Amino acid sequence: MLTISNNKHYLLEDGKPFFWLGDTGWLIFGNLTEDEAYTYLRNRAEKGFNVIQAVLIYSTEGMETVNRMHWGAAGIYRTKEYWEHVDRIIKMADDLGLYMALLPSWGSLLKTNVITEENVLDYGRFLASRYKDYSNIIWVLGGDIKAETDAFQNIYRKLGTYLKSATPDKLITFHPFGRCSSTMWFPDDDWLDFNMFQSGHRRYDQCNLGAWDDTGNPSYYGEDNWKYVIHDQTISNKPVLDAEPSYEWIIQGLHDPSEPYWTAKHVRRYAYWSVLAGACGHTYGDNSVMQFYTGGHDGVSYGVVCNWDEAIHHEGSGQMHFLKDLMQSVDFINGKADDSLLISGQKEKHDRVAIFAGDTFLIAYDYLGNDFTLDTHHYIGKDMWWMSPVTGVKSYIGKCNSDTFIAKKFAKVEGEDTDRVLLIK
Repeated sequence: MLTISNNKHYLLEDGKPFFWLGDTGWLIFGNLTEDEAYTYLRNRAEKGFNVIQAVLIYSTEGMETVNRMHWGAAGIYRTKEYWEHVDRIIKMADDLGLYMALLPSWGSLLKTNVITEENVLDYGRFLASRYKDYSNIIWVLGGDIKAETDAFQNIYRKLGTYLKSATPDKLITFHPFGRCSSTMWFPDDDWLDFNMFQSGHRRYDQCNLGAWDDTGNPSYYGEDNWKYVIHDQTISNKPVLDAEPSYEWIIQGLHDPSEPYWTAKHVRRYAYWSVLAGACGHTYGDNSVMQFYTGGHDGVSYGVVCNWDEAIHHEGSGQMHFLKDLMQSVDFINGKADDSLLISGQKEKHDRVAIFAGDTFLIAYDYLGNDFTLDTHHYIGKDMWWMSPVTGVKSYIGKCNSDTFIAKKFAKVEGEDTDRVLLIK
């Protein structure tokens, strides 16, 4: 059972620290057979993921769909066969040690009036009755939507309040539109246990592209997803995580196929930056995997480069557990971001060195691999390592024997990965 830590910043599982390592398998129920779902879920479980974010209903009859399984649409509920299919996949995930973070619907179903204030509780009762006894479910309301109207907020508040009362053992959160956070609409709601933000898929210079997913959000942070963590912790005393950063192998900015792709080194940066700012975990995503692309159906694409059964092997997905293992090797529940330890001074954008520390440990993530200096007087006598976020290999440095540690730039061949982690404990 998942609960919230006493300091309100992290998650616990049966009273022990739980580091959320999620994957966006949004369309698993509509696009995979059960044999395919097992392959995907086992792949993720063996790579250290412990949460799969998935949507129960993405589209309905008459809407553009990527539903490869061709389940019929019957109002909100679709068909009996579909829900039995969903049940078996959720049970399969449980057997593999995975939580399912379930979106009742994608946000577009509110925009098209498929889900309304009048029928949302009918759907909520259906979900609560069907899944109240499942132990591996987290409710995720929203689904890539801005809840900026009173009507949308009322719908989500009704559903969230009902699900909290009917399934009190299950955590509830909200997945927002790109470059937005749940704190924009629900910072103090009792039904919402932890916050999510979607840092999204744009570069620093892509704030406004004249596209449908422009937000007009004055707090646009570009690639600095760690800023959402700091912002949300300031206004809401709840855990927070990046539920949708830039996906591996998706076009930067989504819309222009001439733009470069986000790759493994970028998704690593998003993960380390947000977690070392104090996030309770992180969600990874791959463009092909999130839609379970096979090349034969309409709908989302964003420059997908291969089918999902190849994309599950992309290197970024295999590197995420190094961060999870790192955090679980220290008392991260009682740690915090601490730029004051960076004697050389914090820098901006890609030059940022993320520092996370507690009484017994210090972690520093350096994306560009440049020189920096740390105040280490509190850690004299402790062991020190360099860790590669690419391979997970730790290289022992020795004991900390000085009030300061000067990290020198490593010699690298141009084009090689430069990011590195310093661990003191």
